Amino acid sequence: MQGKTLLALILSFSTVLFSAVGSAQDERDFTYDHPEDPWQGMNEAVFGFNDSLDSFFFKPVAKGYKYITPDLVQIGVSNVFSNLLEVRNVLNDMLQWKWGQATNDTGRLLVNSTVGLAGVLDVAESLGLEHSEGEDFGQTLAVWGVGQGPYIVLPLLGPSTLRDGLALPVDWQAGPVGYIDHVPTRNTATGMGLLSTRADLLKAEAFVSGDRYTFLRDAYLQRRSYLIADGIVEDDFGGDEYDY
Repeated sequence: MQGKTLLALILSFSTVLFSAVGSAQDERDFTYDHPEDPWQGMNEAVFGFNDSLDSFFFKPVAKGYKYITPDLVQIGVSNVFSNLLEVRNVLNDMLQWKWGQATNDTGRLLVNSTVGLAGVLDVAESLGLEHSEGEDFGQTLAVWGVGQGPYIVLPLLGPSTLRDGLALPVDWQAGPVGYIDHVPTRNTATGMGLLSTRADLLKAEAFVSGDRYTFLRDAYLQRRSYLIADGIVEDDFGGDEYDY
C-alpha cells in the first residue's frame, strides 16, 4: 500500500536527518522555553528543509494550478477529495462514539457520492447535512486518553505531534485512494489531492506573521486542541464554556 511505502520513506529520511541534527545539537547549547516543543532544534532543521522544498516546488506548482484552472473546476476537485475524507470521518466518529455526527457524515458521503456526482457537487449541504470539522485517528487517540507527546515536524508532511504522527498510518489505510489497484491512477489521484490541498492553503499564507516556525507551530497546536475539544473552549476566569 502507498501509505506503508510513504511512511517507510519518511522514517528513513527522518532517521538520517534527525541523526545529523542531533550531532549538531551536541556541539551547541540550545535553550528553548516552549514545553510542547522540546526538540525545537531538530524541528527547525526539518522545517527549513520543508520550507525550501515548498518555496521552490510545491508553491509554484500550486500557483500555476490556480492560474490555469477555472474556479469551478478547483471547487469540484476540492469537493471530491473532501468527500473521500468522509470515510475517515465516519470511522473515527464511531470510534469516538459520536453517533449523531457519524450519521451526518455517512449521509454526506452517500448523497455526495451519488447525487453529487462522486463528490464534485456538495448536494448534502443543501439538504442540511453540514460539513463537519473532520475527524482523524489522532483525535480518536486523544479521546481515548493517549497523551499528545512532543511537537514534531515531519519531513514533507509538516507539523505534527508524536501522537498524531503515529496515527498517520491508520488514516492512510482509511483513505479509499490507497485501495486503487491501478498504480498510475492511484499516484495521479494522490498527487491531485496534495496539489488541491496546497492550492487551498495559498490564501491562508497572508495570515502568517512574525517568525514562521513559531507561528505555524502555535497555530497547529491550537487548532488540534480546538478539534479534539470539538470547538469547546473553557474560560480560565469564570469556568464557563463557549462553543465557537
